[in-house]
Amino acid sequence: MFGIAFMKAAPTTYVLHYRDGKVVREGRGLSFFYYAPTATIVAVPIGSIDVPFVFNEVTSDFQEVSIQGQLTYRVTNAQQLAGLLDYSVRPSGAYVSEDPEKLDERLVNVTQVLASAVTHRLRLREALVAYDSLVNQVLAGLRQSEAVTMLGVEILNLSIVAIKPTPETSKALEAEARELLLRQADEAIYSRRNAAVAQERMIKESELNTEIAVEEKRRQIRETKMSADIAVEQQRGSLLERRTQNDRTDADTKAYELEAVLKPLREMDWHTLMALSAGKADPKLSIAMAFRDLADNAKRIGQLNITPDLLESLLGRTDGIAQQQQTPRGKQG
Repeated sequence: MFGIAFMKAAPTTYVLHYRDGKVVREGRGLSFFYYAPTATIVAVPIGSIDVPFVFNEVTSDFQEVSIQGQLTYRVTNAQQLAGLLDYSVRPSGAYVSEDPEKLDERLVNVTQVLASAVTHRLRLREALVAYDSLVNQVLAGLRQSEAVTMLGVEILNLSIVAIKPTPETSKALEAEARELLLRQADEAIYSRRNAAVAQERMIKESELNTEIAVEEKRRQIRETKMSADIAVEQQRGSLLERRTQNDRTDADTKAYELEAVLKPLREMDWHTLMALSAGKADPKLSIAMAFRDLADNAKRIGQLNITPDLLESLLGRTDGIAQQQQTPRGKQG
């Protein structure tokens, strides 16, 4: 009414009241009446603002990636920003120009330039996992950027939500990764089989080693028994050899004694022997020896008479048969 308007700003809005090109009043969250035909009201939001962004970049191996994220900032110098961009509002509260939207665009552009410088140094596989590296480098670049400082804003945070390749490249990477996983699964299966085979081989080797050890023990037992038998036989042979030697010694001793006893008799005439043994010799032997002498001297004997008694004694007849034959049987001359 009559050009009088009322301005009421939020605590997160910095208000500047211009009249005749001069700042009449300024501050955050002001409420006042003003004369609209001669006044210009500038409202700069100073609260934190989130700006989402999506842009495409190319990696060092010429692969396109899409970077999606969010930039958070706040205005720290409203007067400086109001001097660069038009933040004047109508009595209805709407901005007069589209300059407030340009601030977000400028910040996103600076972010894209910094992100592009990072992605151009990375290969596709490296860029797809470079979340932390990209955030740290771009955020440091924003805070040191002169363009951001001239706008009078402060970068609070930067977050990268996703880094994606093109659908074709993504399918190729998925196929490659899938093949790699399948190959790793096959290798795991082969490794498990090899481990099972190796374990079975170890078990077989252990069984064979056990059998070898048992056979070795059995061989040692047999050798021990054989050695004991050999020792017994050796002792028995030594005993037999000693016994044989003792028997041979005894026989030699007896033979020597017999030889010593018979040596004088061997050299003596048998007539002498007969004479010496007349008292002990057998009568039959004596008669036999006498007949031998008769046979030796048969040429010199003229007549020889043999009585029946003598023949009876020589023939071993009994006394009854000798009595039946009392007459001589014959004579020889």
